[in-house]
Amino acid sequence: MLTRRYVLASALAAPAILRFGTGTAHAATTLKISHQFPGGTVDKGDFRDRLTRVFAAEVAKRSGGEIAAEIYPNSSLIKTNAQFSAMRKGALDISLYPLPYAGGELPETNIGLMPGLVSTYDQGLRWKKEPVGKALTDFLADKGIIILTWIWQAGGVASRSRPVVAPEDAKGLKIRGGSREMDMVLQTAGAAVLSLPSNELYAAMQTGACDAGLTSSTSLISFRLEEVAKALTSGAGASYWFMLEPLLEAFGKKGAQDDDIEVAKVYEKAGAKVSPLDVATVGKWRDIARDTAWKDYGAKTATAASLLKLASDVSA
Repeated sequence: MLTRRYVLASALAAPAILRFGTGTAHAATTLKISHQFPGGTVDKGDFRDRLTRVFAAEVAKRSGGEIAAEIYPNSSLIKTNAQFSAMRKGALDISLYPLPYAGGELPETNIGLMPGLVSTYDQGLRWKKEPVGKALTDFLADKGIIILTWIWQAGGVASRSRPVVAPEDAKGLKIRGGSREMDMVLQTAGAAVLSLPSNELYAAMQTGACDAGLTSSTSLISFRLEEVAKALTSGAGASYWFMLEPLLEAFGKKGAQDDDIEVAKVYEKAGAKVSPLDVATVGKWRDIARDTAWKDYGAKTATAASLLKLASDVSA
């Protein structure tokens, strides 16, 4: 019999962060795959859910039916922020998990949403073969977590009131940033910040507890934020917000980029004002980030400082 770790690590289609297996896989072994996004099918719905279904089918095929997988969307098995810890403890096999959500447990993982550090998909994907990728992989492996594949998602801003494009637009608003470091940048720009996963954004914006939220283009669509937003800042052309979400690489990149385009159509149809980001505006956000979030992160631990230096080398 193949060990669980061998089977999963050898799978090419692996949309997940994975904990180390602790035993051997037996016939009819069932893996639990969890994520926070809406459920669908292999062909329809949130592309991140589709990835988990493609992965499950591939595992079944490659194991000759010895290993199956059950998918739990909408955080229906384990609450969103608890999934990383559950993997480390062995209570969960796989999670399609935004890496910086683990920042409260391992602050080094916030490198996965460091504002202004990654500015294009190709740049982010180069991490996999660059020293920063090896350093991050080794760090997580030491904590019991395996990254099987790499993908980044560009993000934008949905706002209940005015567009949030340049840093000065954030002043006086209550904004969800998505990571501690993004929150620092927003606070420097004059915003109040909220810490919550993207699947809770709709309710927060609907009640007025949150004025605007930064999240991926796919989440801006899947969580129907156009219903509670009057403005969208699109990250299709340029963005200072890139989230590392380990997914099936080629499929995931195309899915993310398709949604970068689709999100503008969805919000325009709902009557929202759509504003694009340009390189100059992204530079303003990056300047704030470099002086605040980057410095704060780099001072956390020696590992964080090293990761930041290596990632900056890729950005140069």
